[in-house]
Amino acid sequence: MPDDAPPAPEPPQLGSPAGSLSSKAADEARAGVSFALAAFVLWGLLPLYWNLLSGLSAFEVLQHRVLWSFVLASILVRIGGTPMRAPHGKRRYIVIAALLLGLNWFIYVFAISIGRVVDASLGYYINPLVSVLLGMVFFRERLSGLQWAALGLATAGVLYLAIEYGAVPWVSLILAFSFGFYGVIKKSLPGLPATHGMALELRYLWPPAAAFVLYGQVSGGAAFLHSSPVTTLLLAVTGVATLTPLLLFAGAAKRISLAKVGFLQYIAPTLMLIIGVVVLGEPFSAKRLPWFVAVWIALAMYSYSQFPSVGARWATDCGAAPASRSVK
Repeated sequence: MPDDAPPAPEPPQLGSPAGSLSSKAADEARAGVSFALAAFVLWGLLPLYWNLLSGLSAFEVLQHRVLWSFVLASILVRIGGTPMRAPHGKRRYIVIAALLLGLNWFIYVFAISIGRVVDASLGYYINPLVSVLLGMVFFRERLSGLQWAALGLATAGVLYLAIEYGAVPWVSLILAFSFGFYGVIKKSLPGLPATHGMALELRYLWPPAAAFVLYGQVSGGAAFLHSSPVTTLLLAVTGVATLTPLLLFAGAAKRISLAKVGFLQYIAPTLMLIIGVVVLGEPFSAKRLPWFVAVWIALAMYSYSQFPSVGARWATDCGAAPASRSVK
């Protein structure tokens, strides 16, 4: 090294500002991963909770889930001191998002009540691929060759089930597309805190939910307060069961990259699949296996394509730009 060359920078010491920043970033990353793991594990275990209410109608469970989630979200928003106002000119988007969310919640609880947890798990497996498809349709996002292949393989798996198994996987498709379209609407809205957005959406669903709950109390046909204390308690804490993983997910998304979140999200449907087959004893016949294998391979291809270097290389090879996340 020449004598007049600047001295090499010393590595940051533990007590130095750079070292403190690095340590803080590492702590944030660890917290983010912990929040994500907790969120997806809770989401994966929720079928056990909803199964405890399987003796009730899915519509009654939906009423309480909407009502108590709105109450809890509104309390949290008020504690945070943020006024709960819809963004200007976006009310219709929030109404549509609320309807899609209500549909997703109803089908999910209904599927568990009729013993279709395995089909529900597949819906959340294919949801990322549906989101890719909707991003291409609505936001002109361009797909790499690997993403096209993943989408085609997942589609082939669904068609296989419809033809060979003799049934359209309507539970899986409704769950995947309702949540996919929900994501499209959310992307069209300005960024809102998770609890704030949930409170705004449920504000349009809670009046009819509260009316049905009240009617059930007056008529005596509802399970709430008219059945066992355990059932009443389970219905009353549906808001906690709904919002807790959502808040953990929001905390994770602020601290780690969406790529990491994307990998961890498969914990939830995997746990759902295990619970459906092992705990709840749902059949998993040989005819279903190729369907799931096709989707699993497609998800592996899609996840692999999320690495920037891979996405850029496939885009170059196929003459396409990497998938864009921006709204056109």
